[in-house]
Amino acid sequence: MGSTRRSFLAGSAGTLSGLMFCGCGLLHARGAWAQAQPPAPATPRRRSRVKVIDTHTHCFFQQALDMMGPDARSILPPVKGIPEHFIAIDERLRAMDAQGVDMQVLSINPFWYRKDVDTGRAICNLHNEKLAELCAQRPARFAAFASLALQNPEIAAQQLEQAVRRYRLRGAAIGASFAGQDFSDPKFHPVWAKAEELGAVLFIHPQSTPELAGRFRGNGWLSNVIGNPLDTTIALNKLIFEGTLDRFPGLKILAAHGGGYFGSYAARSDHACYVSPTNCNAEIRLKKKPSEYLRQIHVDSLVFTGPALRFLLGEAGESQVVLGSDSPIPWSEQPVDHVLNAGLTPAQQDAVLGLNAARLLGLEA
Repeated sequence: MGSTRRSFLAGSAGTLSGLMFCGCGLLHARGAWAQAQPPAPATPRRRSRVKVIDTHTHCFFQQALDMMGPDARSILPPVKGIPEHFIAIDERLRAMDAQGVDMQVLSINPFWYRKDVDTGRAICNLHNEKLAELCAQRPARFAAFASLALQNPEIAAQQLEQAVRRYRLRGAAIGASFAGQDFSDPKFHPVWAKAEELGAVLFIHPQSTPELAGRFRGNGWLSNVIGNPLDTTIALNKLIFEGTLDRFPGLKILAAHGGGYFGSYAARSDHACYVSPTNCNAEIRLKKKPSEYLRQIHVDSLVFTGPALRFLLGEAGESQVVLGSDSPIPWSEQPVDHVLNAGLTPAQQDAVLGLNAARLLGLEA
């Protein structure tokens, strides 16, 4: 750990008592019953042969929510189960042990994108300092993705560099779009260039597909069930078809929820320019088929069934899938069991449970 980071940690008098672990569902759910379910029994177990790294886990810091002012009410809806998410660190560690998870990579879903740049910057600076403090206290159990104020891409690039070089965070968590703007827009190129330079991972975690909010109303929690994977699918296809991934070939991307629908339907993208060439910009010449960019993207394992996980490995590549649970929201209450019971080979299990993430994030395997 560098002297700069030691100075930061030595001077940090902040407490982690304001840390609240919270999954992506709280940003959209109203009355989702899953949030009220009791935690899994804290019975430690180790069933993996490798260090298990869960790359998709969440938290909030109360101090950051306070900076949102009245808008904070829309971040944490008054749904049953909210108080249970103020979890002590030791309780989170016991829950991890019960799942057989050795390390969680924490991230904070971007609730600050529509605030002014100064507020966004302050929130992200606080997040990154607190996440670094937590990871330094429990370096064997926690790593983290930084938060970025994408209101100003130049500021975001600076925050990313500080987060990686000073705080030793593993990259940054971003949405699937920014206030209706696609990340393929050249205005965001400074962020992608800095991430490529640093070898930092960008964890794409969607915030539903806001332009479809009207159609998502009604039963089924469609803003999350459909909106989240759809927004990721759009984001990945825009990065591919607009040439962003060709411009930044070393960019490391991790896409939540199995990469959305892209992994299941990438072959359709391959045929788009053949079936309807008038809808493809002749000035953008992709260097490979759209489906082949899947091998340039990492995705998490949150696809729920064994057949789906095996299919994802076949489409994305065995080296590109990492463990993801969305903890503490119980989308996958036993993410390790999900992998171990999916009918994978031992080598595939080891890769998904920890080896792929260790290589991607620069962690000890």
